[in-house]
Amino acid sequence: MKDVDWAAMADMLEQEGETHSPYVRQAIEDLEHLSPQRILDIGSGPGVAACLLAAAFPKAEVTAVDGTPELLARAEQRAERLGVEVRTKVAEFPAGLDGLEPADLVWSGQVVHHVGDQQGALDRLAGLLAPGGVLTIVEGGLPERWLPRDLGFGRPGLQTRLDAAAADRFAQMRAERPGSVRALEDWPGMLRAAGLTDARSRTFLVDHPAPLADGPRRFVRRLLERQRGAFAEVLDPEDVATLDRLLDPADPASIDRRQDLFLLTAKTVHFGRRPGS
Repeated sequence: MKDVDWAAMADMLEQEGETHSPYVRQAIEDLEHLSPQRILDIGSGPGVAACLLAAAFPKAEVTAVDGTPELLARAEQRAERLGVEVRTKVAEFPAGLDGLEPADLVWSGQVVHHVGDQQGALDRLAGLLAPGGVLTIVEGGLPERWLPRDLGFGRPGLQTRLDAAAADRFAQMRAERPGSVRALEDWPGMLRAAGLTDARSRTFLVDHPAPLADGPRRFVRRLLERQRGAFAEVLDPEDVATLDRLLDPADPASIDRRQDLFLLTAKTVHFGRRPGS
């Protein structure tokens, strides 16, 4: 995953983690029956989930693992600011995971789809579990929604067309991954193929109603700026003009000023357990 400059995306990744944190909290509630001694957050980024795990399981040793030192520095700063204990380790995923001590809980949020061989990546993650340990991965869900279908200008249904452009870009990214292997993305089935039992999925809602608070509003702005840059060549010129209006701080209809701006999405979390005591 070295072809992506993750350090340059640090601000957005942290904003995304904070904005989407309600689903992480809900998923952790689903794990409250556990008493883990060691927790690994693989592909932790700036440590939003790692810090939530540390707060939920204060007796556990929590380690944030990521291939980008700048993001781990953010995780350390975040943990200090929140008063929780989080260790960090620089390691590329999945090649750099050898040598990590087995954990009772392994969390990996929206990381596996960046690896060409997704089943192979799950096999590596499952191999990090101690007997009886639980693997929790976040993949899939529903695209974000942030404005009404008809914005009052431009062609209605902009988000549907952005979804289509994002889906095409995602398919291209998957096809271009080194060692890309096409797989049926039945995540519980893939967890079972990795040797895990009790495989299941749950989907959690992230609902920030209108009028949107400042933090989520800044995240939506960054998201639209990225989509404007990534999809301008494939969108209709009218849709590009609509995005430009939404991103113009001086426009009364911009996302900085709109009172109808919200953020609604859902994240799907998949669980599997390594057999043993």
